[in-house]
Amino acid sequence: MNIQWYPGHMTKTRRMMQETISLVDIVIELVDARIPYSSKNPDLDVLAKNKHRIILLNKSDLADPAATAVWEEYFVAKGFRVIQMNAVRGKGMGEVTDTARDLMKEKIEKLRARGRINVPTRSMIVGIPNVGKSTFINKYVGKVTAKTGDKPGVTRGKQWIKLKKDFELLDTPGILWPKFEDQEVGMKLAFTGAINDDILDAQTLAVKFIDHMMVRNSNCIKERYQIEFDSIDEPYDVLVQIAKARGFKLKGDEPDLERAAKILLDEFRGGKLGRLTLELPEDIVEMHQEMEEKKREKVQANRERKRTFKGKKN
Repeated sequence: MNIQWYPGHMTKTRRMMQETISLVDIVIELVDARIPYSSKNPDLDVLAKNKHRIILLNKSDLADPAATAVWEEYFVAKGFRVIQMNAVRGKGMGEVTDTARDLMKEKIEKLRARGRINVPTRSMIVGIPNVGKSTFINKYVGKVTAKTGDKPGVTRGKQWIKLKKDFELLDTPGILWPKFEDQEVGMKLAFTGAINDDILDAQTLAVKFIDHMMVRNSNCIKERYQIEFDSIDEPYDVLVQIAKARGFKLKGDEPDLERAAKILLDEFRGGKLGRLTLELPEDIVEMHQEMEEKKREKVQANRERKRTFKGKKN
């Protein structure tokens, strides 16, 4: 399954962010605490260069708390301020304004010393689709000001939200990036629902999810569906077991794998399989090493082709 999804409105949003980022002091990025690396847009490290950065580890209630603590250390070491967040329940909301003001304290004091009395702190809020950005804004502001939905890509245009006299927030639509360098990133985004389910095959995605969890935490599936399997079983056969365990059948007593796949993904996304984190910083190191190896192999293959082509010409 090769995942690439970059609708036209996302290209427009990226261009808009490039044009408006000079207007803000701080970039606040929501990431999914279950996949903090895969849900973090690498384009922002270029777009938001020299800006203060805050990472909100949203949906932390669905992630493994020990893993979330490891990710917090990881991002802090890279110079980010980090807040564990549950936007639905409002956990972590109070820390956002305090953290932003602390980041701007020195600059504001200097401007006030020069006679600037009212110095607003302007922040841009960003995040990939379905990471909970609109829910965060609605809870943060205290009233419904941004559209929310259970499908990616609801927010379409930018909007300034004035919270207090000295604090303004620029909302932007959720954007992905043009190309996933590693398909594992695209797959994890699909698992969590950041990529619209309408463009993906549920059975294939569910089998990939089972394959991932058989390595990372197979007990969550065994306990939820009361089934038994081991590392040598095929993920497809595990999906068949889930369908049978739930009594999902088609005509002819065949297991309804489509229904089982959708239930599995829905229950993972809703936290019914437990608090799960799908990646750790150590996985990222390994992933980058594999990517570099693939690049080297590609370069070597291209050189071999050129040598072969020259040999034939001569």
